[in-house]
Amino acid sequence: MAFAPTTITGGTQTGLTAPTYSLAVDQNPDNNGKQYYVSALGGTQSGVIPHSVAAPFTVSAFRPKNTKSLAPVNPVTGILRNVPMNTYKFITRKGVLPLAGQSYKTGWINTQLEIPAGADLADPLSVRAMISCHIGLLTQISNEIGNTVLTGTI
Repeated sequence: MAFAPTTITGGTQTGLTAPTYSLAVDQNPDNNGKQYYVSALGGTQSGVIPHSVAAPFTVSAFRPKNTKSLAPVNPVTGILRNVPMNTYKFITRKGVLPLAGQSYKTGWINTQLEIPAGADLADPLSVRAMISCHIGLLTQISNEIGNTVLTGTI
């Protein structure tokens, strides 16, 4: 998998100024993925800590254990009987305090991509456009997502 980040430039968030995250290779819990931990923070992120045992801060990517391909079309109708999906996941974990003076609890963000088998060959530009739009939207609304999870409003 071509997932080998070294530094991440964070999206805009109230209270964070030019946030960056330096990454180091970590051991992924599964052999079909890669994991990195946040070894250092850049910019102004007062009160935020990088990865530790008590407060993990990791990014992970997973590919399907067994990629699926298309079955032959029905010889009579010429229609595909089944279109299996290949699932890719990207997970960010961060230890956060649920209450001052308490132990850290790990929060999760999980982006999962469900790509129909065969689309990689038949329509790769549409797959790329879908991914581009999704990432662009998340980047564009980073601060608004932060506001939503802190206020409970959309």
